[in-house]
Amino acid sequence: MPTRLETYRVEAYNTAKQSENKMHDDTVARRFGFSGGLVPGVDVMAYMMHVPVARWRRDFLARGLIEARFIKPVYDGEAADVDAVEHNGVLTIEVFSRGELCATGTASLPESAPSLSLADYAEVPAIAERKLVNPATFEVGKWLGTAPRRWAGQDATDYLADIRETDPIFAREGLGHPGLIQRVMNRVLVDNTILGPWIHVGSRMQLLAATRAGDEITARAKVTANYEKKRHRFVELDALVVANGKTPLAQCQHIAIYQPREQAAA
Repeated sequence: MPTRLETYRVEAYNTAKQSENKMHDDTVARRFGFSGGLVPGVDVMAYMMHVPVARWRRDFLARGLIEARFIKPVYDGEAADVDAVEHNGVLTIEVFSRGELCATGTASLPESAPSLSLADYAEVPAIAERKLVNPATFEVGKWLGTAPRRWAGQDATDYLADIRETDPIFAREGLGHPGLIQRVMNRVLVDNTILGPWIHVGSRMQLLAATRAGDEITARAKVTANYEKKRHRFVELDALVVANGKTPLAQCQHIAIYQPREQAAA
């Protein structure tokens, strides 16, 4: 029988108000029809991750699988309720804010993490000199890298505070939150081109090892799709996220609207 878990409520926080992506800026976001700057999708996904981490603890951090799709915005300062139902070992997760369904997803705990080879994912540096996005930026089959990112000490503490995560497992065991992996996936886009306002649409993340606080994290990403839908321009990525140049942390599929139709028409 399906089992409903206790609702996890978080006061949403827009961590990206000063971001280069002005979709997180109140004034710009309103021009695109939103009520204000969007809380980043990667942070909404971090809220969602609280539930499977609470359910499966370190096992989830080492080999858990989570998928998320973002339907409507979550706004700064508003309550976000993360509801979950468990059935046959799968959590079905929904995020509600303002009485609206804002995100959906699933999480599960495979018996073992898949074995992936570093050699199957080309290691390339981020673009040395970023240029304005153009049709060739996300050419299908192209490999993209990221500048290394590290969250240690106060940076790691600040990140947990930003996503309102109070589970003691991260500080107690010296672990990095898997939401950091999603932040690195966003860097695949912004480390390689200059974008206008853009929107993270959804992700699938198969964790392969627990992230340690202070790990140097990079992504090795391949563009798998670049298309127009409802006059938005979408890009899809398949990536291996790696710690310290040698340890696979996660395989991720990442989908974003890199050119919203309002921008394309401008």
